[in-house]
Amino acid sequence: MLILSACKEKKEEKTTVKAEAKTQKSVEVDTVDLIKAQPAGIEVPKGMVWIPGGTFKQGAIPQDKEAMHHEKPAHQVAVDGFFMDTTHVTNAKFSKFVKETGYLTVAERKPDWEELKKQLPEGTPKPHDSIMQPGSLVFKKTKSSVPNLYDFSQWWTWSIGTNWKNPEGPGSSIKGKDDHPVVHISYEDALAYCKWAGRRLPTEAEWEYAARAGKSDNTYFWGNDVSELSKYANTWEGEFPVNNTKVDGFEGSAPVGTFPSNDFGLYDMSGNIWEWTSDWYNTNYYKELLSKGIVLNPKGAKQPFNSTNPYAKEKVIRGGSYLCSASYCASYRISARMASTMDSSMGHLGFRTVLSVDMLSK
Repeated sequence: MLILSACKEKKEEKTTVKAEAKTQKSVEVDTVDLIKAQPAGIEVPKGMVWIPGGTFKQGAIPQDKEAMHHEKPAHQVAVDGFFMDTTHVTNAKFSKFVKETGYLTVAERKPDWEELKKQLPEGTPKPHDSIMQPGSLVFKKTKSSVPNLYDFSQWWTWSIGTNWKNPEGPGSSIKGKDDHPVVHISYEDALAYCKWAGRRLPTEAEWEYAARAGKSDNTYFWGNDVSELSKYANTWEGEFPVNNTKVDGFEGSAPVGTFPSNDFGLYDMSGNIWEWTSDWYNTNYYKELLSKGIVLNPKGAKQPFNSTNPYAKEKVIRGGSYLCSASYCASYRISARMASTMDSSMGHLGFRTVLSVDMLSK
């Protein structure tokens, strides 16, 4: 058991910022108390890197013409330092977790209708038994152009027997892909892994702070030049969802760490796969934060709300994936964010973990 005293940088002049207390009221917090430097005597856990604490503006920058409404308004946030996985959790790491615990992912379990209908509008009929089988969503390219890119059902197919071990459907496998990110992971699955590993999921603020790595005026982690996309991220280049030109070298996921890291030493913070965060998705959350001044270590909205899907209980996912294209979502941008229901698992959704100083001191 480790007993720590947080390392804090000293300043000659103290400044104060407003932060959200547990009561959701604004209180004064001294920025000199931010945990910035890595705690003395504590080694960086294997596969992680120290993210020094600091302040930043979360959300879309003014010159980002691709930014969606829920990435605005940008607002000031202060974040304590923490350790973060340098890469997504891989098939090899998740395999070790499953081997030691016997854990079954949500995609491997037969759906519980009684639990499922609690999340659906009242009166929703029970699906046919042929649908109520273990499985997950698999991406399928279309044969021709798609006029409405908001109709996701055109390229996502429910596939019985699809899961993290069979990511492309029954008969597929992860053999030879130990270093690829694990996918078809629900929020519950990610939490189970975190509990086993003694970690947690990052908050949305921690995720974006880490992705920016001090680049406050960047649209992308490498700068503002989108023409360098294929050099820095695994995304969809070509007509989505018809033809991927594979300029970056990949059609599906790439081995973690294939592309250059950001300035904090984090890989695949843009593209490859989406990543779970711990925050509820709420359409109005950024607007609410703007009125609070600088917020210390925000942990997301009190409750979920999606104006386009009001019955859903969704979490924020970050980072984009190998399916993100300029014509579709351009979610390889740092501020890009999307929502996913907690029981969702897809062929481009996984996670990475973090470890904060307070967890080490317990």
